[in-house]
Amino acid sequence: MTQDDNQFSQNLDEFLNRIREWYRTDRKGFKTLYDATIEHVVPCPVSTKDKVYYDWTGKDIEGLCAFFTEWYEWDWKCGVPDGLDYIEKFSWLNYENDYGMVFVTSGPGYEMTADFTHLQGMQMDESGPKAKELINKWIDELGPKRMADYEPEDWQTFNEFFIRKLKPGKRPVTAKDDNTVVVAPADCVINMIVDELKEDTPIPVKSVTMNVRQLLDGSEYADKFLDGTAVSCILMPDSYHWYHAPVAGRVVEARDDVGGVYYGMRDFPGLLNKGDVGYGYDYSMFDDFRRGYLIIKTVAPNALGEPVDEGYVAQVPVGLNSIASVNFLDKFKGELPVMVEKGEQIGNFQYGGSLNILLFEKGRFPALQLLQGQRIGLLEPPERTQALFSRSRPTRPLRRRPLAP
Repeated sequence: MTQDDNQFSQNLDEFLNRIREWYRTDRKGFKTLYDATIEHVVPCPVSTKDKVYYDWTGKDIEGLCAFFTEWYEWDWKCGVPDGLDYIEKFSWLNYENDYGMVFVTSGPGYEMTADFTHLQGMQMDESGPKAKELINKWIDELGPKRMADYEPEDWQTFNEFFIRKLKPGKRPVTAKDDNTVVVAPADCVINMIVDELKEDTPIPVKSVTMNVRQLLDGSEYADKFLDGTAVSCILMPDSYHWYHAPVAGRVVEARDDVGGVYYGMRDFPGLLNKGDVGYGYDYSMFDDFRRGYLIIKTVAPNALGEPVDEGYVAQVPVGLNSIASVNFLDKFKGELPVMVEKGEQIGNFQYGGSLNILLFEKGRFPALQLLQGQRIGLLEPPERTQALFSRSRPTRPLRRRPLAP
């Protein structure tokens, strides 16, 4: 289900009045589902930090409207360390809550999240003093060392700043002429590998499941990746937000318009997982998120340097939460196939959560393999670690934080 631009609210008041009316008339069961969601809210785990704690218990429609108002106003003030805070607060609505999952991923509840996401996108595309103030706040918090990687520009909107461009040479591509070497598609955290991908039945591997055919939206190439490997590449809010080709070859299929939900992670804090971002997470749910995909046909010498060895690599950019955008460059939206170089820009994510999932054929990507002297990570300032990586991983804890009186 999708909404045309003319069906979206044009300002916050219009959005709030719309969901109030939906609740009053129980449009398509909006009131029924929201009330059931609130009735079955699961309290935040006791380990939840104060800044992301939110008690949805007993919140009526005016409570929901007040939350969206706070979130919208907060978007103009958020900084690098707290970019995920309101997403996490909202996620407690459907945390371990079947009714909440149904509410935010289907029917009028899905329409509500799509409408608010569109409103946030318009907000981040606005120019003016508020946009400049927010941009300057992020620049100050990122600091001169990190900002030195980027081309200085007179950014007019926050989204323009969010997809800021690197200076030439700041991300040199490893082994540019060696087509057997796979490179990171983005500035990302990589720490989940799934083997033996299945087509129809999600097979748990280290607590992770993946349905390849659904993830690739029924692509004719999906069978190429059965019994293969998936690698997640998760972008932090303060990362460079363009994604690039991990290998060279011909793009034989590409889509950036696979519709899906905007919210609905049953355990969003679990994705953050005490700094092991994405490790052991159930990725089957990304079958349902807004995403795109490219299928790249590779041509490379085999391990013995003999003739050519053809194969396929899939790249699946997933837009998570907030603006949830997946934007391909025009080259990959036109007539195919087209050649792509390793490290070439494919597209970008505007403000919000995002990741790339790379899919490899059986036996083609057995492990992450590094050469001596290559980067494996950073020694982070503790304040950045605490703000962006470190969270509890609540999975049905035995103790709950007491409800608000």
